[in-house]
Amino acid sequence: MGERSLQAVTVRLAHQGRSRAADREALLASTAELTGADPASTAVGRRCAHCGSDTHGQPWATVHGVAVGVSLSRTPGVLALAVGPVGLGVDVERVTRVAAAPLDASTPGEHARYGADPVRLAACWAAKEAVLKRDGRGLRVDPAAVDVDLDAGTAVLDGAVHRVRVLHLDDDLVLAVATDTERIVLDDQRER
Repeated sequence: MGERSLQAVTVRLAHQGRSRAADREALLASTAELTGADPASTAVGRRCAHCGSDTHGQPWATVHGVAVGVSLSRTPGVLALAVGPVGLGVDVERVTRVAAAPLDASTPGEHARYGADPVRLAACWAAKEAVLKRDGRGLRVDPAAVDVDLDAGTAVLDGAVHRVRVLHLDDDLVLAVATDTERIVLDDQRER
């Protein structure tokens, strides 16, 4: 397995596949490519920590039997695949979709910091989802339990501080990556 994959989180942006199965195949291919491994020695799957099902839950990957961190997210027209050290979460959101959602999952601190700014609220939502994916429980946890400070690049869940980085990819697209890894590499393949 190539060491480069464990020193950074690479987030590959692509167009969504025709199905969730196609997106999981893209995650397998990206994991193999980004770690320098043969796809035959790479495995990906899902596992729900709550019920043990392999039809939903947090994605996992191994290369030559060694765990690799993976996460994926979808929003209309975009698939985000993250590969790196174990313990990462990724979320990609459209600002317009978050603004149109009736759900309010903001904490009092987030209300004070961001008010009704749709771009900041979308970034905050993406950060919450990335942290919850990293945590492994996903939306089984109330997103209001995560307090995001975009300026500090942190989110607090259950008293633990998580680093989270938010990238504004365009006026309507926000990407959040929850990881302790310093280096994030963006590989945008949507125009290829």
